[in-house]
Amino acid sequence: MSSTITLSKNKKNHTLPGFGLTLGFTVFYLSLILIIPLSTVFLKTFTLNWEEFWNIVFDKRVIASYKLSFGTSFIAALINTFFGFIVAWVLVRYKFPGKRIFDSLVDLPFALPTAIAGISLTTIFATDGLLGSALQKIGITVVFTELGIIVALIFIGLPFVVRTIQPVLQDLEKEVEEAAASLNATRWKTFTKIILPELKPAIITGFTLAFARALGEYGSVVFISGNMPMKTEVTSLLIMTKLEQFDYPGATAISVTMLLMSFVVLLIINLIQYYSKK
Repeated sequence: MSSTITLSKNKKNHTLPGFGLTLGFTVFYLSLILIIPLSTVFLKTFTLNWEEFWNIVFDKRVIASYKLSFGTSFIAALINTFFGFIVAWVLVRYKFPGKRIFDSLVDLPFALPTAIAGISLTTIFATDGLLGSALQKIGITVVFTELGIIVALIFIGLPFVVRTIQPVLQDLEKEVEEAAASLNATRWKTFTKIILPELKPAIITGFTLAFARALGEYGSVVFISGNMPMKTEVTSLLIMTKLEQFDYPGATAISVTMLLMSFVVLLIINLIQYYSKK
């Protein structure tokens, strides 16, 4: 009898067939694709002594790139979270001509090479471009500025927010909203008290994905930013510059620092998401 109970408990704990095999494959795959490549970056960095490492990662040019990367990524992720929610809401809750076309266009940044996106945005927002010339008349310059970097990061990050929120919206039961309306709840109260709490984890996840994607972006930023040191040079571009100069220890030192800072930021966001579910 006791052996039967133990067997049933084991079945409940390990629902996947071949748990040991699948776990081993998962560890092997993650090690091969993620852990081993990242460990080589750390090993290369360890060839530097502490003073050399400190001088590289806290150089004024490098610190300026950190601030620019995290600042523009955060702003772009916030903008994408707001407008991505609106886009997801419209695609789920309304029917209109061309809806499927608009829904497909959301995925375009996924399929489009980032270099092409950068060239397109630079062409459009240049001072003689379609949108850039109009903005120039009111004193707004996009290309070769921080604003241009934000525009590029918004372009590549929007699908992450939309595709994260959209399925959650589709699964929400409309009967709950109808019940709230029957109890004379206003639309705003229904949204803030019923809909928003259900969407909060998805919204935070969408923000996190957009932020993480923006931090490592290179292709779309390299054209529109102008790559001016201390002004429009993001960290990913600085790392590429170090590699082109064959300064591999310098590139890996900056990469490790960026990796650790990104991990801490994403950990904090995930903790916020975890406690928001309680």
